[in-house]
Amino acid sequence: MIKYALACEQAHEFESWFPSSEAFETQRQRGFVTCPFCDSSKVDKQIMAPSVARTDKAPGAKPEVQPMAVLSDKEREIRAALRAIREHVIRNSEDVGKDFVEEARKMHYGEAEERSIYGEADLEEARALLEEGIDVLPIPHVPDDRN
Repeated sequence: MIKYALACEQAHEFESWFPSSEAFETQRQRGFVTCPFCDSSKVDKQIMAPSVARTDKAPGAKPEVQPMAVLSDKEREIRAALRAIREHVIRNSEDVGKDFVEEARKMHYGEAEERSIYGEADLEEARALLEEGIDVLPIPHVPDDRN
Protein backbone atom coordinates (compact mmCIF):
# COMPACT_ATOMS: atom_id res chain seq x y z
CA MET A 1 0.00 0.00 0.00
CA ILE A 2 1.12 3.53 -0.79
CA LYS A 3 -0.02 6.61 1.11
CA TYR A 4 -0.21 9.75 -1.03
CA ALA A 5 -0.51 13.35 0.07
CA LEU A 6 -3.15 14.81 -2.25
CA ALA A 7 -4.66 18.21 -3.00
CA CYS A 8 -7.65 19.29 -5.07
CA GLU A 9 -8.01 22.28 -7.36
CA GLN A 10 -9.29 24.31 -4.37
CA ALA A 11 -6.01 23.56 -2.51
CA HIS A 12 -7.67 21.29 0.07
CA GLU A 13 -5.00 18.88 1.29
CA PHE A 14 -5.70 15.31 2.38
CA GLU A 15 -4.14 11.83 2.34
CA SER A 16 -5.27 8.49 0.93
CA TRP A 17 -3.94 4.95 0.56
CA PHE A 18 -3.71 3.04 -2.73
CA PRO A 19 -2.53 -0.48 -3.59
CA SER A 20 -0.12 0.91 -6.20
CA SER A 21 0.77 3.98 -8.24
CA GLU A 22 -1.15 2.47 -11.18
CA ALA A 23 -4.24 2.00 -9.00
CA PHE A 24 -4.12 5.68 -7.99
CA GLU A 25 -3.88 6.81 -11.64
CA THR A 26 -6.68 4.51 -12.77
CA GLN A 27 -8.99 5.63 -9.97
CA ARG A 28 -8.12 9.31 -10.51
CA GLN A 29 -8.78 9.11 -14.27
CA ARG A 30 -12.15 7.46 -13.63
CA GLY A 31 -13.13 10.24 -11.19
CA PHE A 32 -13.09 7.96 -8.14
CA VAL A 33 -10.51 10.03 -6.22
CA THR A 34 -12.39 13.00 -4.80
CA CYS A 35 -11.67 15.71 -2.26
CA PRO A 36 -13.36 14.96 1.08
CA PHE A 37 -13.98 18.67 1.61
CA CYS A 38 -15.48 19.85 -1.72
CA ASP A 39 -15.99 16.57 -3.65
CA SER A 40 -13.84 17.81 -6.56
CA SER A 41 -12.37 15.05 -8.71
CA LYS A 42 -9.53 17.31 -9.91
CA VAL A 43 -6.96 15.83 -7.52
CA ASP A 44 -3.17 15.64 -7.82
CA LYS A 45 -0.39 14.10 -5.76
CA GLN A 46 1.72 16.42 -3.61
CA ILE A 47 5.44 16.18 -2.95
CA MET A 48 6.15 13.86 -0.04
CA ALA A 49 9.29 12.83 1.81
CA PRO A 50 9.88 9.10 1.36
CA SER A 51 9.61 6.81 4.37
CA VAL A 52 12.97 5.06 4.64
CA ALA A 53 13.75 2.40 7.24
CA ARG A 54 16.72 3.13 9.48
CA THR A 55 19.67 0.76 9.25
CA ASP A 56 21.69 2.11 12.20
CA LYS A 57 19.71 0.26 14.90
CA ALA A 58 21.13 -2.73 16.72
CA PRO A 59 19.75 -6.09 15.57
CA GLY A 60 16.80 -7.17 17.72
CA ALA A 61 16.25 -3.64 19.11
CA LYS A 62 12.60 -2.75 19.63
CA PRO A 63 11.31 -0.13 17.19
CA GLU A 64 10.55 3.30 18.59
CA VAL A 65 6.85 4.05 18.54
CA GLN A 66 5.96 7.68 18.18
CA PRO A 67 2.36 8.84 18.29
CA MET A 68 1.16 10.54 15.14
CA ALA A 69 -2.10 12.36 14.54
CA VAL A 70 -3.87 10.92 11.52
CA LEU A 71 -6.29 13.87 11.28
CA SER A 72 -5.86 17.39 12.56
CA ASP A 73 -8.46 18.89 14.89
CA LYS A 74 -9.72 21.05 12.00
CA GLU A 75 -10.12 18.00 9.74
CA ARG A 76 -12.06 16.21 12.49
CA GLU A 77 -14.33 19.26 12.89
CA ILE A 78 -14.94 19.45 9.13
CA ARG A 79 -15.75 15.74 8.94
CA ALA A 80 -18.12 16.02 11.91
CA ALA A 81 -19.89 18.99 10.29
CA LEU A 82 -20.22 17.15 6.96
CA ARG A 83 -21.55 14.08 8.74
CA ALA A 84 -24.09 16.23 10.65
CA ILE A 85 -25.28 17.93 7.44
CA ARG A 86 -25.66 14.58 5.69
CA GLU A 87 -27.60 13.11 8.63
CA HIS A 88 -29.88 16.19 8.76
CA VAL A 89 -30.70 15.93 5.06
CA ILE A 90 -31.40 12.21 5.32
CA ARG A 91 -33.64 12.69 8.38
CA ASN A 92 -35.60 15.59 6.90
CA SER A 93 -35.87 14.71 3.20
CA GLU A 94 -37.34 12.04 0.98
CA ASP A 95 -34.92 9.63 -0.70
CA VAL A 96 -35.97 9.45 -4.36
CA GLY A 97 -32.85 7.49 -5.36
CA LYS A 98 -32.19 7.27 -9.09
CA ASP A 99 -35.34 9.35 -9.80
CA PHE A 100 -33.70 12.45 -8.30
CA VAL A 101 -33.11 14.32 -11.58
CA GLU A 102 -36.62 13.63 -12.91
CA GLU A 103 -38.25 14.51 -9.58
CA ALA A 104 -36.24 17.75 -9.21
CA ARG A 105 -37.35 18.84 -12.69
CA LYS A 106 -41.01 17.99 -11.97
CA MET A 107 -40.93 20.11 -8.81
CA HIS A 108 -39.16 22.99 -10.57
CA TYR A 109 -41.71 23.08 -13.40
CA GLY A 110 -44.72 22.72 -11.09
CA GLU A 111 -45.55 19.14 -12.11
CA ALA A 112 -44.98 17.77 -8.59
CA GLU A 113 -45.39 19.10 -5.07
CA GLU A 114 -42.28 20.88 -3.77
CA ARG A 115 -40.57 19.05 -0.93
CA SER A 116 -37.09 18.27 0.33
CA ILE A 117 -35.58 15.39 -1.62
CA TYR A 118 -32.24 13.72 -2.05
CA GLY A 119 -31.01 11.01 -4.37
CA GLU A 120 -28.53 10.17 -7.09
CA ALA A 121 -27.29 12.27 -10.01
CA ASP A 122 -24.04 12.09 -11.91
CA LEU A 123 -21.94 15.19 -12.57
CA GLU A 124 -23.43 15.86 -16.01
CA GLU A 125 -27.00 15.54 -14.72
CA ALA A 126 -26.27 17.90 -11.82
CA ARG A 127 -24.73 20.46 -14.21
CA ALA A 128 -27.78 20.23 -16.48
CA LEU A 129 -30.10 20.88 -13.51
CA LEU A 130 -28.05 23.92 -12.47
CA GLU A 131 -28.10 25.28 -16.04
CA GLU A 132 -31.90 25.01 -15.97
CA GLY A 133 -31.94 27.10 -12.79
CA ILE A 134 -32.74 24.15 -10.53
CA ASP A 135 -30.84 24.43 -7.25
CA VAL A 136 -28.99 21.25 -6.31
CA LEU A 137 -26.17 20.65 -3.89
CA PRO A 138 -23.97 17.58 -3.53
CA ILE A 139 -23.87 15.94 -0.15
CA PRO A 140 -20.31 14.66 0.18
CA HIS A 141 -19.54 11.36 1.85
CA VAL A 142 -17.07 11.62 4.70
CA PRO A 143 -14.17 9.36 3.61
CA ASP A 144 -14.18 7.17 6.71
CA ASP A 145 -17.96 6.59 6.28
CA ARG A 146 -17.17 4.48 3.21
CA ASN A 147 -14.80 2.13 5.08
